[in-house]
Amino acid sequence: MSADDIRRNAFAMPFTSPAYPVGPYRFVNREFMIITYRTDREALEKVVPEPLEIADPVVSFEWIKMPDSNGFGAYTEAGQVIPVTLDGKPGAYVHAMYLDDGPPILGGRELWGFPKKLAQPALSVNKETLVGTLEFSGVRCATGTMGYKHKDLVEADVMKSLTAPNYLLKIIPHVDGSARVCELVKYHMTDITYKGAWSGPAALDLIPHALAPVSALPVREIIGAKHILCDLTLGLGEVVKDYLA
Repeated sequence: MSADDIRRNAFAMPFTSPAYPVGPYRFVNREFMIITYRTDREALEKVVPEPLEIADPVVSFEWIKMPDSNGFGAYTEAGQVIPVTLDGKPGAYVHAMYLDDGPPILGGRELWGFPKKLAQPALSVNKETLVGTLEFSGVRCATGTMGYKHKDLVEADVMKSLTAPNYLLKIIPHVDGSARVCELVKYHMTDITYKGAWSGPAALDLIPHALAPVSALPVREIIGAKHILCDLTLGLGEVVKDYLA
C-alpha cells in the first residue's frame, strides 16, 4: 500500500474498515425532548470556552431519539447544551453528550469534536408522560419528565433554535499525549423537515456521578420544555478558533 493509496483513501479509523461512512449524515424522525432550566452563572463560567459568551445562566438538557440515521443506525443520546453568543449572535455550546452507539460516538468526536461518552440514555412515552432517563455505568444520573403534547408550538419559533449555530470544543491528542488539535468548531443543522413540536409541564432531576457530572450544572428553576419531531441533515463544521495557533 503506497503513500498515495493512504492519502487517497484515508478519512477515518480503522483504515481498512472505518467505523462510519463518509457523509452527509441524514436523520429521519429525529425526536427531541428539551428541558430548559436556570442554573448558576459561576458553574457555566467554568465550562464555556472563550470567545463564547454566556447570555443568561441557562442550560438545556436534551434527550434525542434517532431511529433512522445514515451510517449511524438507530440510537439515543442525552446531554447538556448551553445558550451562548459569539460576536453578539445567539448560538449554543454543546457541553456534554451521552449515547449508546459506537459509530456516532467515534464519528462525532473525530469529525466535529462532539463531547460524547458511552452511556445508557432512553426516551419513551409512558402513558401520558414523555420520559427521559440517563444511566452511566448502570447508575441513574438524570431523569426528565414532560407532559405529552399538551400545547402545539409555532413552527417559526422552533425553527429559529434548530437553525442557530452550534459550537464544540474539539480536542485530538498527539502521540505524546499533548493536544495536537484544540479548536472551537461551529456547525449547523440543515435541510430540516419540520414535523411538529409541543410544550408541556416538565421536571428534571440530576444526580451526582463521578464520570457523568451533569449535576455540576445544577437545576435552580425549570423555564420550559419542548418536544420536537423532524428530519434533518447534520452539516460538517468549520473552525472558529485554533487555540494552538
